[in-house]
Amino acid sequence: MLDREVVKEFLEEELKDSRIEIPEDISFDILVETFCKFTEDDLYEWLKDNYKSFFNHYNPDWKWLKDRIEHYSN
Repeated sequence: MLDREVVKEFLEEELKDSRIEIPEDISFDILVETFCKFTEDDLYEWLKDNYKSFFNHYNPDWKWLKDRIEHYSN
């Protein structure tokens, strides 16, 4: 789950930098929540895809995984 306050700050900055104005009939808080849900949906799919890749589509290569552990431990 995304930190709503972090996303809110991110959107404020990005919208300002890109000069995008939110229509008056759209609540910024609702926009933030909707963006978070949209992103979380995508994140979940991304996690599932990465899980499959990381664990070699349910046939883990433990040597490769140990190498990854060593690599990211440095």
